[in-house]
Amino acid sequence: MTNEAQRREESELAELLGIRCCSCDAEVQARLTDGAEIYPHRPDLKDLPFWRCDQCGNFVGCHHKTKNRTRPLGCIPTPEIKNARKEIHKILDPIWKSGKMARKDIYAKLTDELGWKYHTAHIRSVEEARKVYRIVKRYA
Repeated sequence: MTNEAQRREESELAELLGIRCCSCDAEVQARLTDGAEIYPHRPDLKDLPFWRCDQCGNFVGCHHKTKNRTRPLGCIPTPEIKNARKEIHKILDPIWKSGKMARKDIYAKLTDELGWKYHTAHIRSVEEARKVYRIVKRYA
């Protein structure tokens, strides 16, 4: 399959499935694009895949280091949610990187406390981010 054919197939799949856009508060038919469009000032990102909501302009990166390199990392966040996720990772990552807790263990505890399978990329609102932040601070 050619690159173009693969991209067309992935775009059709995204149209069928939709991707959650936090700003639009809906499943949207996001458009597969690349880093040249999203980050024109970053030539190092030009070939990476991204899903963009053309209604609001927000975007999400992809699991580009896996077999399905265009699978979205999660829902399409607003800039505020994206910043909140970064703040959560500033606290969360040192916990497992230091060996204080295993990454899977802290994610399991977050899942138990939140009532939904936790992954930072699935945070859909600033309110959810605040709740996660408060929990993560307790483990730091």
